[in-house]
Amino acid sequence: MPSLNAHPAIVLGRVLLMWLFPLLCLPLMIWFERKLSAFIQDRTGPNRAAIGGIRLGGVVHTLADVLKLLCKEDVIPDQVHRLYYKLAPAVAIVVAQLLFVVMPFADDLRIRGHDIAMQALRLDIGVLWPLAVGAMMVYAVVLAGWASNNKYGTLGGLRAAAQLVSYEVALGLSIMGVIMVYGTLDLHEIVRQQGELLWGWLPRWGVFLQPLGAVLFLVAAFAETNRTPFDMAEREAEIVAGFHTEYSAVRFAFFFMAEYVHVVVASGLVVTLFLGGWQIPWLPTERLRAHAPAVLVVLLAGMVATGIAVVVLAWRWSRTLLAQYRDKRRYEGRFWAAVFAAVALAGAAGLVLLPGAALPDWMPAVLAVLLQFGAFATKTLLVATSFIWVRWTLPSFRYDQLMALGWKHLMPWALANVTVTGVLLIAFGKVRE
Repeated sequence: MPSLNAHPAIVLGRVLLMWLFPLLCLPLMIWFERKLSAFIQDRTGPNRAAIGGIRLGGVVHTLADVLKLLCKEDVIPDQVHRLYYKLAPAVAIVVAQLLFVVMPFADDLRIRGHDIAMQALRLDIGVLWPLAVGAMMVYAVVLAGWASNNKYGTLGGLRAAAQLVSYEVALGLSIMGVIMVYGTLDLHEIVRQQGELLWGWLPRWGVFLQPLGAVLFLVAAFAETNRTPFDMAEREAEIVAGFHTEYSAVRFAFFFMAEYVHVVVASGLVVTLFLGGWQIPWLPTERLRAHAPAVLVVLLAGMVATGIAVVVLAWRWSRTLLAQYRDKRRYEGRFWAAVFAAVALAGAAGLVLLPGAALPDWMPAVLAVLLQFGAFATKTLLVATSFIWVRWTLPSFRYDQLMALGWKHLMPWALANVTVTGVLLIAFGKVRE
């Protein structure tokens, strides 16, 4: 079929979506971090900052932080190497953003005989892109530490370089089993093959075909993001803040943003390689398109059910807030009850109007893409939440423990996984030409 993939407007739209998706996840991830850590530590979490009395459950704190960092004075110490000092945070955020452009976020959109790829950059060797580009993150960290001309920054940069190089090896080896099983380096094709079924009922996801590879990749991804328990490069008790000790204001914000974008990217890779990507279990693209009216009814019914459930929970929460506070925080529950009541009413109106309406010919394909993008985004955010959960659950590793885990455990297990995978493929005659 003819393709519109080269049309400038479509190319720009895909690139913008994949550029903005991690950035739009930033406030959500920061909110998750604060609320989940508060829950684990039996605290309330952020609940003070407000706009017009509306706190959005603490989301306004994130907006306040962004405004604060943008307005703070950008202090540059005299002893730094100014060029590399300024270049390091820019490299960090650009590299983090570039990692996401190869992620397939839905199946091809087919409209009136044209196939539009739902992927900003489709490469035959797409699985190698995050490995090649992600390895450049070490330059940002090393540049920041060295250019600061500060002992804590230099130590943080050296630690980060050793850690990233060590776990990059295990990260690459853990993917080899997936490549061998699916016989391709194309991320879109890997996700397509995960839409098939094993024994007629089990989704052919990477986590079921490569369980050890999935665990190894997830651990290595934790290390690549420099988050606890792999926070060796920025450990406060030992080296203040490590490689970004001398950074402030918006330059520090770039490193902060890059870390969360890296978490979203790592989560997207886990989803793409091991959790079916945009695939919805037992609902392939053709079935979604063929049953578009029923899918729309389910979506609208889900809006009604979700709206009613949240209204009930928010109303119960509101009674607690009314008894606990004497300021505008006491009305937060009522605000959310009103918002989701509107969602439920919109879904109910759609259910009433839908039976007499004919769907346009482009609607089935668009509905399928929207559902698949929703599935991909939901899986990615759930995996990203596990990064937060682990950070606030496990203690940090010592330096020798961290290096031993990477070189003495992860790499041998990854090599063993590749060997066993190859033997099984040959034994069952599944080797691809």
